[in-house]
Amino acid sequence: MKRNEVIISQAEIDRQLSICDALRERIVTLPAQPLAMVDTYGCQQNEADSEQIRGMLRRMGYGFTEDEQEADVIVINTCAVREHAEMRVLGNVGALSHTKKKKPSQVICLCGCAMQEPHMAAKIKRSFRHVDMVFGPHALYRFPELLQEVLVQKNRVFETPDVAGYIAEGLPIARKGTLKAWVSIMYGCNNFCTYCIVPHVRGRERSRDPELILSEVRQLLAEGYKDITLLGQNVNSYGKDLGLNMDFADLLQQVNDLPGEFMLRFMTSHPKDASQKLFETMARCEKVAPQLHLPFQSGSSRVLKAMNRHYDREAYLDEIRRLRELIPDIVLTSDVIVGFPGETQEEFEETVTLIEEVRFDALFTFIYSPREGTPAATYPDPMPKEQKSKNFQKLLDTQNRISAEKHAEYVGKTLRVFVDGINTQDKTHNLTSRTDGGRLVHISGEESLIGTWQTAKIVKSSTWALFGEFV
Repeated sequence: MKRNEVIISQAEIDRQLSICDALRERIVTLPAQPLAMVDTYGCQQNEADSEQIRGMLRRMGYGFTEDEQEADVIVINTCAVREHAEMRVLGNVGALSHTKKKKPSQVICLCGCAMQEPHMAAKIKRSFRHVDMVFGPHALYRFPELLQEVLVQKNRVFETPDVAGYIAEGLPIARKGTLKAWVSIMYGCNNFCTYCIVPHVRGRERSRDPELILSEVRQLLAEGYKDITLLGQNVNSYGKDLGLNMDFADLLQQVNDLPGEFMLRFMTSHPKDASQKLFETMARCEKVAPQLHLPFQSGSSRVLKAMNRHYDREAYLDEIRRLRELIPDIVLTSDVIVGFPGETQEEFEETVTLIEEVRFDALFTFIYSPREGTPAATYPDPMPKEQKSKNFQKLLDTQNRISAEKHAEYVGKTLRVFVDGINTQDKTHNLTSRTDGGRLVHISGEESLIGTWQTAKIVKSSTWALFGEFV
């Protein structure tokens, strides 16, 4: 992909912003400020996209609400990774027909990965007549123009171009919090794992200019953000399309070297691109969290080959060994798929033994979900659903035991924690905090401590969290 074909011109961005301003002039004449609701499903990249949608809505003059009954504009940012996420979206969108009847002027918009799937966009167009707008990730920067067409021309808009993808710089961002921030460093994916729809809906890998990334982080630090997460479908591929002789480890070093007190995280990493240079950079950089999310997906080398993952079991275990040599206290999390088409019971057991050997701090686990348009959706799948469910439960039981054991090892230790919010679920421990490795610590203290690093002694643990006292 040529850079001049990937980067949206500043003139086009300015045109979209001028449409925002024109809509704002229209909105200020209304008797009351209209409200928008943005509901997000799926990954952190979707959350980052929703922040841009909120930024554009805010520039248009909208306020925000979490109540669909109040909203004048509803934007649902969808996920396509699993069937369950799509079904949840369809159920919630169907229910919005009732709010639309009560408020006919309400504008309902669907965007995100699921809308880039042709069969999903067609289903919405055909069966959900109360939806006014559908647009995919590649058309996100055109949201002002598309909304104007719905509001002014009263058209029903569907914009899901089949393209390799773009980079649109300079869109306004309305972030949810004031302490933690997502920073997208690249978009798209070139890996084409046989089970995954992401490359089909997010397009090819496109890296942002490093100076623009550094500028965004500098601005966040100036605004008081303390916990920065660099985002990409596969951050380890960063820079391959830039022609700058710069990779992700180089970018990580440059962000780490920015002045200020902050913690730097990133996700997601693909094992095939997790280099020794990256591990050494993580170990050397004092602001990079001792934490890595490294999806292994299966403990069977045969299944990994069928998944098109480009590594085998032993290569993954070797990466973990090398990483722990450099960062002994690294917090490791991963993704795993149970019941990939053709997986045998013996191959599932290989996944369990890998989990026992690595002893992850936590796992994100899923039963395989066929995605239309991916090769794996056509593979023979003889294992019964009942057996997949039993295997899934065994995997959960195994990891929950390990997580509880690893958390118990924290009890009695004194750690640095970042106090990041209010704990609404526990009145005894009214604050939430995170260790440098990202482990959740429930703790009691003054709300004025939010946004600061403190020292805490861990006094209790559970499968899911730690409990501490300020020292």
